[in-house]
Amino acid sequence: MKGKCLCGSVTIVAPSRRQVGGCHCDACRRWGGGPAFAIECGSDVEIHGREHVESYRSSDWAERGFCRRCGTHLYYRYLPRSTYAIPAGIFGDVEGLELSHQLFIDRKPPYYALANETATLSHDEAMSAIRKDRADAAAEPKQGDGPGAG
Repeated sequence: MKGKCLCGSVTIVAPSRRQVGGCHCDACRRWGGGPAFAIECGSDVEIHGREHVESYRSSDWAERGFCRRCGTHLYYRYLPRSTYAIPAGIFGDVEGLELSHQLFIDRKPPYYALANETATLSHDEAMSAIRKDRADAAAEPKQGDGPGAG
């Protein structure tokens, strides 16, 4: 998949994925004025035009990137695994994309509703999953650790 920011200064190339997740957390809604709709692209993401990318550390476990020229939201990067969730709207080919899940569903304000039937996680469920994954990531051997290192 290939996408770009509004001004074209930054392009992103990511593995082809078709599932879009929606996030209703306070930070995502504050960042974009509504829910975030993103594709979890893993760590195999190429970002071209990095000199135009600014990032903001939005929590202990994540940073959000945007184009410093036009302001386009480029990514949410989960730091423990260095994986990217890329806003679905920056990709040119949206054929076949499907809203598959929603996070922080209990934080969704009443002024909008999505008709799609999806899997959902509440705030407590999502935070529990994040805590577990952060602990798992911290326990995994880092490159250079383990047998034969050093």
